[in-house]
Amino acid sequence: MFEGVFPALVTPFQRNHGKTLDLDGLRSNIARLVKAGVHGVVPCGSTGESATLSFAEHEQVIEVTIDETDGKVPVLAGTGSNNTAEALRFTHAAKDAGADGVLVISPYYNKPNRSGLIKHYMALAECDIPLVIYNVPGRTGQNVTPDIIRELASHPNIVGIKEASGDINQISSIIELTRDEDFSVISGDDGMTLPIMALGGKGVISVAANIYPTPMIEMYDAIVRGDYLTARDIHFRYSPFFKSMFFESNPIPVKTAADLKGYASGPLRLPLDEATETTVTKLKEVLSRYD
Repeated sequence: MFEGVFPALVTPFQRNHGKTLDLDGLRSNIARLVKAGVHGVVPCGSTGESATLSFAEHEQVIEVTIDETDGKVPVLAGTGSNNTAEALRFTHAAKDAGADGVLVISPYYNKPNRSGLIKHYMALAECDIPLVIYNVPGRTGQNVTPDIIRELASHPNIVGIKEASGDINQISSIIELTRDEDFSVISGDDGMTLPIMALGGKGVISVAANIYPTPMIEMYDAIVRGDYLTARDIHFRYSPFFKSMFFESNPIPVKTAADLKGYASGPLRLPLDEATETTVTKLKEVLSRYD
């Protein structure tokens, strides 16, 4: 179910300093991406500024996403938190709304010990909805190691991991250790999609696909059919754009790029601030290479 190119959706806000959601803009973005042929969508991830959404907004974004996709592609809803009870609330709400699965970031700030981390995910797995772990040490301050992933992958409801550690040796170990499980390893970094899929990964939860879904789909398709020369050409062609998504903290660059392209975006919510003039100038130059 969770294989292919899944854009990590930005959450558009109204131009009132981000006080309210732009739900029409969200629908427009989703419709554009589904029409382009993406394999699924991910609302309320870190790219969707989930940390700044209220409970009601979080649930509303997921509900609107499910309604707009209308069963055309799977919805993998972000429901993570550093508070297990809060993550359970989000996960139950996503399941009740009709999400196909949930993406759960490892608890940030708390730095749980090994047993606590496993109990956190096992509690969420009991919600009886397919669960994809999200490992991004740069945001959480803690790495989910391959041995922990191997143990969690034994649960039938824990079906994959979005790997954004940037450590190709670790990612290789996870793929190796879970080969006997019904478990997918998905890239959490556009620039790592090619090497991860070459090792047996199943796709990417993509920031870049918000702006350029078609090249990401074409690269994925090329890898699946074993055409690594084509995949490599696409990788190198769009590598400058992948790198541009880190000019500042995600999702500042991608929301700025969306705004420059005329897609629904709106402002960012504090503590994130608008891109600097330098970033905007550099993004315009990168975007001009593809337009």
